[in-house]
Amino acid sequence: MSAVETNTFAQKYQLRETREYSNYIDGQWVKSKSGKTFENRNPANQDDLVGTFQESNADDLNAAVDAASRAYESWRLTPAPKRAEFLFKVGDILKRDKDKIAREMTREMGKVFDETKGDVQEAIDMAFLAAGEGRRLFGVTTPSELHNKFNMAVRMPLGVAGLITPWNFPIAIPAWKGMAALICGNTVVIKPASLTPLSVIMLAEALEEAGLPKGVWNVVTGGGREVGEPMLNNSKVRVISFTGSTDVGRDINVACAPTFKHVHLEMGGKNIIMVMDDADVDLAVDGALWGAFGTSGQRCTAASRVVAHNKIYDEFVEKLAARAKKLRVGNGLDPNVDMGPNVSAGQLKTVESYVKIGSDEGARLVAGGHALRDGDYAKGFFHEPTVFADVKPTMRVAQEEIFGPVTAVMRCDSLEEAIEIGNSVKYGLSSSIYTQNINKAFTAMRDMYTGIFYVNAPTIGAEVHLPFGGTKETGNGHREAGVAGIDVFSEWKSIYVDYSGNLQRAQIDTEL
Repeated sequence: MSAVETNTFAQKYQLRETREYSNYIDGQWVKSKSGKTFENRNPANQDDLVGTFQESNADDLNAAVDAASRAYESWRLTPAPKRAEFLFKVGDILKRDKDKIAREMTREMGKVFDETKGDVQEAIDMAFLAAGEGRRLFGVTTPSELHNKFNMAVRMPLGVAGLITPWNFPIAIPAWKGMAALICGNTVVIKPASLTPLSVIMLAEALEEAGLPKGVWNVVTGGGREVGEPMLNNSKVRVISFTGSTDVGRDINVACAPTFKHVHLEMGGKNIIMVMDDADVDLAVDGALWGAFGTSGQRCTAASRVVAHNKIYDEFVEKLAARAKKLRVGNGLDPNVDMGPNVSAGQLKTVESYVKIGSDEGARLVAGGHALRDGDYAKGFFHEPTVFADVKPTMRVAQEEIFGPVTAVMRCDSLEEAIEIGNSVKYGLSSSIYTQNINKAFTAMRDMYTGIFYVNAPTIGAEVHLPFGGTKETGNGHREAGVAGIDVFSEWKSIYVDYSGNLQRAQIDTEL
């Protein structure tokens, strides 16, 4: 794309001009002490340079942590309802700029414009939800076992929160984590994914416009080794919240153990849709199509597995394959496109490798299966929506997270077999069932060991006011979003007030 073509493209979609972006530390936009930058390019067209960003190092990270640590002392003492006022302002700013932010996000990571608008909407919702908690942040009161004594438990902030966020929901997930951290009274240092730094910078711009005190929110861009590892090693960082792969999450957990940092991990998924013989097959196909190919399958909740009852299996596979073949792939800013590119060349290579693995294992390819590299696709990382049928539950394409537009369809003879297949992977994030039978729905709801469950809907579509997270190797027991997200960024303090005027000994002086 020539300079003229780039400008025309930017003008058509009302995009920002290409420029160098800085870190946001202590309320100032500053360049990295390394003196280095890296480029961020549109995965739909590598000729389109989104911007250049700071290739930061440990000095930058530590400066941000120091700023957050200084700001913490006053921020934690700011009354929570007053902290909430800043978040309400941020929500309004994000609402005002929703389309602008979404267009830049599509340009940065590729998913279609409607989806990036949804991403921004999640950040808006989370800002308002967290702000509402500013007048609640509920603790508990309980009766005492002793006379003239009052008992309660309250929440305390932790300190500096270190956030390491992914590229697939580049503003929603930072908001899930960041808004909960802020309302609890923590300060934040965030390292966004290197593939999507602009989205977090736009969030920082909104926080700055809202008047957030300096040092409360800090952004340091760069690589995991250069920025992420120093964050894990910095003793002033008291909690790490990470979303990404299970392998990296395991390493983070180990790295944080020596200093007893609090750690919240949101990691992989291998999610399943169960389609029963009494299901509305067309509705199930709609759900599988959206669940498998929304965000080009690059969601931890993506429906990368489907198990369909033998009685409707052939009909389901035929309809799903036909619909998948009709999906229009291209630049997510094009309103006629249904699915955008993979986020990077590496991600595309991973998808191609799993398509080969599935074929070699004996799965039947019924739709897609190829990268798109000709014509309009030549400068991006596109892959066809891909459906494998006749997959065995033990095949790698049915066990391992692919994170791309590939789904594997399996057979079952009963609900019990479907649940057994569903639970047979190492992850436990999301699952769903399509059925008209309430007994089957409640049985699956009870027996699927996942953190999220849907009935007559795909495995994607979580709302911010309910806990988000999973079991087994998907997470480490915490949740984000909803009120549960507050638990990640706060600690309990139990308080006892004895107004008897006498020494009273709990568990001893309890007789009437």
